[in-house]
Amino acid sequence: MEVLLEKSSPTMASLKVTLTKEDYQPKIDKTIKDYSKRVNLKGFRPGKVPSHVIQRMYGKSILVDEVNNLLSNAVSNYIRENKLQVVGDPIPDRDKAAEVNWDNPSQFEFSYDLGMASDFEVNFSELPAVKRYTINVDDAELGKTNDSLRERFADSIHPEVSEAGDMIFGELKQESTEFTTRTAIPTKQLKEEALAKFIGVKKDDVITFDIQDTFTDESAIAHVTGKKKEDIGSLSGDFVLTVEDITRSAPAELNQEFFDKVLGAGQVESEEQYNEKVLEIIKGNYERETEALLRRDIENALLENISIDLPEEFLKEWLERTNEGKFTREQIEEQFEDFKKSLKLSLIKNKIADRENVKVEYPEILEFTRNMVKGQFGIYGDDDNMKETIDRVAQGYLADKERDNYTSIFNQVFDNKVMDIIRGQVSTDEQTIEVSEFEKMAKGEEVAA
Repeated sequence: MEVLLEKSSPTMASLKVTLTKEDYQPKIDKTIKDYSKRVNLKGFRPGKVPSHVIQRMYGKSILVDEVNNLLSNAVSNYIRENKLQVVGDPIPDRDKAAEVNWDNPSQFEFSYDLGMASDFEVNFSELPAVKRYTINVDDAELGKTNDSLRERFADSIHPEVSEAGDMIFGELKQESTEFTTRTAIPTKQLKEEALAKFIGVKKDDVITFDIQDTFTDESAIAHVTGKKKEDIGSLSGDFVLTVEDITRSAPAELNQEFFDKVLGAGQVESEEQYNEKVLEIIKGNYERETEALLRRDIENALLENISIDLPEEFLKEWLERTNEGKFTREQIEEQFEDFKKSLKLSLIKNKIADRENVKVEYPEILEFTRNMVKGQFGIYGDDDNMKETIDRVAQGYLADKERDNYTSIFNQVFDNKVMDIIRGQVSTDEQTIEVSEFEKMAKGEEVAA
């Protein structure tokens, strides 16, 4: 077997593979021998079919399969052993393949077009410093978070007199149509000019209102009347609600029950400990956000300062062929710049991973998945009662082969490990900013220097 690489440019090459009979015939002979032992043919004893019969019946298909296997291994091994920066897949020369005479096999010659990235080096010392932000989290931010959590874990109370924001329950009627139903009217979904009728009412009060002039949208009318949205237009005139109950969402009290709901049972024993823990969580959340911003800026710095040439036309043709029927050439052209950036980043990160011998082990994958599940469950602390459930969900998630979740998580862990290496070697310009400034930055707004 002979494999020769001929480069026509820094980003394009041709890989020529020559196979002689000595390369493929031993494998074919072995396969035919195996077939003769396994194939059942009328007129022959099981396992005693002569080789020449197998050759006559299956020889050509065996030859094609064995040659294709040899070619696939030869191409992939050559690329791996020579550490070629191949992008896309090797594309076989169809004209060359069409010339092969499978009926009179001897020496075979095949050719593949290779798209390659140009040579590049990753030198962290040559990269400019990247801004890294620390967010100043103060008591005001703690107060906002606590207000949000108290609303999230709010209690339901039944006041005697209604206020804006309450839910009013009762019997809804329209005597002219004999319509009647028990319902709940959310005052948050009332038009401003209609709200006054529903404020200051109490049990057994009667409210008369026009169904079409009271609510902010048709979906609210549908919810209150129990009608389908497409039937709302047929409703008209005055409806009467007899109030039976009023409910109001009251912010949760800052007590042990609330602390346990937020952080897990027994995590804290006082309001002071609770505030310390929540402040720690807020800082951790903002730190993750600033790390995400730092990650984006580091990736941009890598792209802007490391020059890599790609075979653009080759890649467009390869994408079109690979995604035939899914994307048009116009769609590929529109998205190609984003594809190029992603491909260049992947090449850079893979070079760093290879240089630093980055490996990903299963315990790391499982721990990452556990933390992901905890985030989905909304668990802030280490809740021992949920540990078994979290482990079961995490393991089940990784076992889902249809969605290939394992590969997805593997890639995320791999990417994080590479980014940690980059993060440790890229110089940063440390800056402290307020929450309001960071929120503007996250929205893409300009922030005063």
